[in-house]
Amino acid sequence: MFLNYRQSSPFWGKTSAIPVTNAKTAVKPPPPKSNQKGRFLMNNAELAEKIAADHGVTKADARKLVDGVFAAIADAAAAGEEISINGFGKFKVKATPEREGRNPGTGATITIKASKKLGFTPAKAVKDKLNG
Repeated sequence: MFLNYRQSSPFWGKTSAIPVTNAKTAVKPPPPKSNQKGRFLMNNAELAEKIAADHGVTKADARKLVDGVFAAIADAAAAGEEISINGFGKFKVKATPEREGRNPGTGATITIKASKKLGFTPAKAVKDKLNG
């Protein structure tokens, strides 16, 4: 039996027939390391691997370091502080005031509560690196 999988993956082309006995045992290509828009994504584990390889530390120690840095940034942001990392950028908490909105289903007026958002402004060095 052949099942057709319609995919726009560079692994299989537009359409491919994969021999399988049933849909649960189908051989599928490995997922690409990008999101649907084709952009590369790096997660905490991959960042820790890169740090470990570049600086000669173990992956476990690098993972603890990465997690510690992000925890420190999150704690400072929760306290309302601005976090400035020289050569990288600034993280700043922005307050969004309470406002009125509409329920799209019923059209009724609702109140959207105030919230805080974490904004990031890249440093000039990062902007220059991104733009060539």
